[in-house]
Amino acid sequence: MSARATPRLARAPRAVAGLDRLWAPWRMEWLAKADAPHGCLFCRVAAARADRRDLVLARRANALLMLNRYPYASAHLMVAVRRHAARFRDLTLAERADLLDLVSLAERALAAEYAPHGVNYGLNVGRVAGAGFPGHLHMHLVPRWDGDTNFMPAIAQTRVLPESLAETWARLRKALATRERPARSKRLTRGGARGATRR
Repeated sequence: MSARATPRLARAPRAVAGLDRLWAPWRMEWLAKADAPHGCLFCRVAAARADRRDLVLARRANALLMLNRYPYASAHLMVAVRRHAARFRDLTLAERADLLDLVSLAERALAAEYAPHGVNYGLNVGRVAGAGFPGHLHMHLVPRWDGDTNFMPAIAQTRVLPESLAETWARLRKALATRERPARSKRLTRGGARGATRR
């Protein structure tokens, strides 16, 4: 072969056979039920009053705030109206007020406890739009941080959650209680002042 022979082209890297595995056995419970949910999650949680078990963080007369059991990111929250209603147009004024009140409360608790750099807000109406429980309006709040899209979701399509749901629930429940107390005290003070005036 002469010195002027055509250089050999570099070979393309061979595809890796098979897939890497990251074991997450807790997902099986969801996968087994994902295609055919039994009843409505939000109706069941609203009626149960088992807040720790159901990861409920706060309640209002017409809405509730809870953690997503299968989160996209740590502290992934959901705010739902109590009544089984599908769209904003179906809500009463009181339901809309309670829904947005809990969204505001969630924002304050997330800022205090997790200091996210941003938040994704999302509502999926109808199964074709991605709603896991179509027919019951709920909003997702997903906190985001600079750099949270690292190689795991980008390459391996896997999310790494650095904190257990129980710990997240306890942290946010405490943060929410702290932020609700002043508002309640203020309402009681105003009510007491009005009562004294009437007497």
